[in-house]
Amino acid sequence: MLISGGGTTLMNIMEYTKKGKLNAEVALVISSLSKAGGVAKARNAGLNVKIVRKKDYSDIDEFSKHIEAELVAADVDLVVQGGWLCLWKIPERYENRVMNIHPALLPSFGGRGMWGHHVHEAVLKAGCKISGCTVHFCTNEYDEGPIIVQRACEARSDDTADTLAARVFEQECIAYPQAIQLFAEGRLSVRDGIALIRQPNAGSNPFRGR
Repeated sequence: MLISGGGTTLMNIMEYTKKGKLNAEVALVISSLSKAGGVAKARNAGLNVKIVRKKDYSDIDEFSKHIEAELVAADVDLVVQGGWLCLWKIPERYENRVMNIHPALLPSFGGRGMWGHHVHEAVLKAGCKISGCTVHFCTNEYDEGPIIVQRACEARSDDTADTLAARVFEQECIAYPQAIQLFAEGRLSVRDGIALIRQPNAGSNPFRGR
């Protein structure tokens, strides 16, 4: 899992795995910040934690290669970004194997600079009546890639960025484990840039053994 912040998404996923609701194991946590709150939480949970700071590398290529090396060393099948704020070049071996969650209904309110409360402020400024979250496979562009799961919630006229963020986060806590479980069950495939969800037991997992 890739993190840059407090690790709330990481802890949510850990909770799902502990309760047996998610067939997954967190093999590695990579943080782009040594002092991110999620680092202490991950270490306290006994997880394998690595710090990979973008500023320590000459360019994005070297930064990305180091991330890839850590992922391969930990035998990672699926990369999950949770509050990860660094753009990196996704290697071919992890194409359609890197997930991100965005606190809005993409393709609206995404792209560079659209993170955290910036997203919720933009949603409210636009007068939207509905917001939500999107789990998608990542590309090398911010908030691009095949959409896997979306969950919606009400955006109210008296909302602040804080109140809307809290309501959206409730949906994030459901959507991300759902998307990860779909991957674990081999029910996801990508065709022409669209993520497809197969019915249970409708075929083999195209992501296994890659």
